[in-house]
Amino acid sequence: MDWNRVEGNWKQVKGKVKEQWGKLTDDDLDVIAGKEDQLEGKLQQRYGYQKDQAKKEIDDWYGRQKW
Repeated sequence: MDWNRVEGNWKQVKGKVKEQWGKLTDDDLDVIAGKEDQLEGKLQQRYGYQKDQAKKEIDDWYGRQKW
């Protein structure tokens, strides 16, 4: 997975992230700032996911994106 693409285009990508995970606030998205580990942590916090589940959710979402 080339997460650098997400980090580099965070302003455009965060709308897609918000669509996928609506419980994330704008402040959460600012804190995440395109960092995969931060997104993982916020998903665990907001959705109660375990670390493995959060990672899988992110990987699945990333795989569905049309870059």
